[in-house]
Amino acid sequence: MLDATRLQVFREVIERGSFSAAAEALSFTQPAVSRQIAALEREVGAQLVERLPRGIRPTEAGRVLAAHAEAILDRMAAAQSEVDAVAYLQAGRLRIGAFPTANATAVPQAIATFAREHPAVELTLLESVSADLIPRLRAGELDVALATDPLEHDLEGLAVIDVVEDPMLVALSHDHPLARRPRLRLRDLREESWIEGGPAGCRRPLFRACAAAGFEPHIRFGSEQWLGKQGLVAAGVGVTLIPGLAVATVREEIVLRSLGPDAPTRQVVAVLPERHRAPAAEPFVDLVRERAEAQCSSCYERDRLAALGVPELAPA
Repeated sequence: MLDATRLQVFREVIERGSFSAAAEALSFTQPAVSRQIAALEREVGAQLVERLPRGIRPTEAGRVLAAHAEAILDRMAAAQSEVDAVAYLQAGRLRIGAFPTANATAVPQAIATFAREHPAVELTLLESVSADLIPRLRAGELDVALATDPLEHDLEGLAVIDVVEDPMLVALSHDHPLARRPRLRLRDLREESWIEGGPAGCRRPLFRACAAAGFEPHIRFGSEQWLGKQGLVAAGVGVTLIPGLAVATVREEIVLRSLGPDAPTRQVVAVLPERHRAPAAEPFVDLVRERAEAQCSSCYERDRLAALGVPELAPA
């Protein structure tokens, strides 16, 4: 392998025609330049310059190497420039994976802010459930994955960054008897019909919290998507839990209420490769955390307004 520093010295010697001129241009001593050229000649196994009383001239092997040295050093400089651009977020890409409710508000807002601040970084987004996103991250198809309930997944060998503890709010129809109760707790809903569905991981927060409150939820209706769940809630046939990150999607006929300090929550994390991370990944995660925390904090103010009977401000 050719040493880049020695190639630079060699290029200067050929361009300037002497060791002393090259030494002055490089801020080296003349003996240091001579040693670099001698070492390069040993590397390539051929004499590269003829030492003359006044300066040098390249040998045939030296002329061949000089032509390649220019191209090699130019490519190396271009490579370093591109690497620097990616490292300083002036180029490159970021492939994001996120679960559906993260895409309701926090992730789109973070993408918009990141794109304004770093317009040269190419952003792409894949929406799927956490159980699908993490294998894609391992396969190198994603640079960062937003996921929920990290203890439910195999994250060995991956880096996990906490994003937010997402509060689960209960969704009630606008005319539900409990919609305006000043203080609402999960045990107050023990006789309700619940609407649930989707992966088992979506049910776990509800079952854990209900068990702690001393009852098992009566799940009467199943719906895989938020749209269907909200339709059933709005019709007054049951109640359901909605994550704080999803409140921006809630219909006007629905009131969201906090269930207090013992309410179900879900942990939201960002999962990244342990090594060789995209330089844009952690700055993007910081933006998602900021937006997610603001979104979840506002849930409690909406709950307070709902309890005061301000319906136009109760939905997201």
